[in-house]
Amino acid sequence: MRLERSLPLLGLLLCAALPLVSFLIGVSSQGEFLVEISGTTVTITCPIENENVQWDVSGRKGVFEERKFIIKDHDSTPANLSCSLGDTKRQLYLNARVCANCEELDALTVAGIIAADLLITLGVLILVHYFSRGRKGRASSAGDSRPRGPKMQRPPPVPNPDYEPIRKGQREVYAGLGPRGY
Repeated sequence: MRLERSLPLLGLLLCAALPLVSFLIGVSSQGEFLVEISGTTVTITCPIENENVQWDVSGRKGVFEERKFIIKDHDSTPANLSCSLGDTKRQLYLNARVCANCEELDALTVAGIIAADLLITLGVLILVHYFSRGRKGRASSAGDSRPRGPKMQRPPPVPNPDYEPIRKGQREVYAGLGPRGY
């Protein structure tokens, strides 16, 4: 029983700790390329901390701005990119898929959609529980319309001469039905 009570608390702690973990991972990833995708525009930031970075883009056309290389109208084909400063060189294999008609959602919007969905689901669950709470012991009136219990009477037997019971004194009617030897 203790475990059942502590599970919601554990879930709440995990939800609270998840942004902290992602923040720590983001801070520790210095030294890597930063790739931002918006529609069909791809912006790549070199991890080298200097404005005089040289880009080798192997046939790609784009705009160079300080440490950033901006590819407009990217066609989702893979590319090898590198940025260098002196003898320090960093390489990147870019395989970014872009789409022109996609909608961008920030994390707050996605969290709001998920929270609204959970609240609506919880509301429906509470309504179903509330309206079905007092109906556990009652039998439905639509199922069987015949009365039950001691009030029920047997219907009279159907008169059928082929299925009359054998009565005392009438054995001769059924005398021909005895076993026969073949």
